[in-house]
Amino acid sequence: MIGVAILGSTGSIGRSALRVLERHPDRFRIVALAAHSRGEELVAQARAHGVRLAVLANGGPVPDAPGVRVRTGPEALLEAAAHPDADVVLNAVVGAAGLEATLAALGAGKRLALANKESLVAGGELVQAALRAGGGQLVPVDSEHSAILQCLAGSGARTADVRRVVLTASGGPFRAWSAERLDGAEPRDALKHPTWDMGAKITVDSATLANKALEVIEAHYLYGLDYDAIEAVVHPQSIIHSFVELVDGSVLAQLGFPDMELPILYALSHPERVADSGTRRFDPVAAGPLTFEAVDRERFPAFALGEAAGRAGGTAPAVYNAANEVAVAAFLAGRLTFTGVAEVIRATLDMHDPRAADTLESVLEADGWARGTAADALEKQC
Repeated sequence: MIGVAILGSTGSIGRSALRVLERHPDRFRIVALAAHSRGEELVAQARAHGVRLAVLANGGPVPDAPGVRVRTGPEALLEAAAHPDADVVLNAVVGAAGLEATLAALGAGKRLALANKESLVAGGELVQAALRAGGGQLVPVDSEHSAILQCLAGSGARTADVRRVVLTASGGPFRAWSAERLDGAEPRDALKHPTWDMGAKITVDSATLANKALEVIEAHYLYGLDYDAIEAVVHPQSIIHSFVELVDGSVLAQLGFPDMELPILYALSHPERVADSGTRRFDPVAAGPLTFEAVDRERFPAFALGEAAGRAGGTAPAVYNAANEVAVAAFLAGRLTFTGVAEVIRATLDMHDPRAADTLESVLEADGWARGTAADALEKQC
């Protein structure tokens, strides 16, 4: 039995993971659940799955939970990440708040199923150091990075055999919108993703293509690839999740209908394959024609800004991520236009002088500075 701790259990990825685990009670057992603020749902999940430990990370009011030990606060989240009975820790916390949990899990030698891409974006060097020191394992959950891993594992190819990887992006709900129309896009428009069912923040990131920039940075750290070897292409059908081009010219790809349960299951069971009747089987006829387009960096400048931050290195990716989180929250609250998201990010990055990101303190300091600077930039946009 593999012990699993789920951080972010009440979010989209967390709920999907619970559905996957329900289908395999003979292989996995859930030892801890954690959520940010949905206490009632968290306790209901814990009781439904026989979980003894539930963590409410924001320290809010604790609901009545007979049979469940409820811990609160950020320190409790780190305890869940390093739970002694957890063989696998799924980190599905949203945003940079997941970094310390990532470090705690890896430091404790766990297999980390990482859905919190911001951990690698903000603290890539720290994550790599924790991985080496703890002797654990890092397995990505994002469909694009899971695809790359599956291509490499399936072919036996090493990173040295890779000429480039190509991440695919759906293009989001605004793929065909003109630049003029984008300025009037509202949150309800941005949340109508054409192919994926995700949480609000990542859905907006998909609409701005900031999500793809975050994944480019993530790929750099996951696979040790130079940024010149990482590309992105718009693929509206979301069937091919990534391409891997090898040095001899061969191109590998991983295909499947948009469903996060497959990469979640792979991350939980890697390197094994587990028979599963719950994931949708692939049908090439139903998939239909597959098309591809270049990323439009002018209409979606958040992508280019993130790519540039990744190349700048140091604290620049952490600043990019933090500014994006502030801007997206303001957009969802109706305080900022859709095109204003990229402008807040740009204004914040323009004021930043990247420094080394080799300590947790330096990363957290850059994150805090970026949030304050982005808030100032936001006021000028409003």
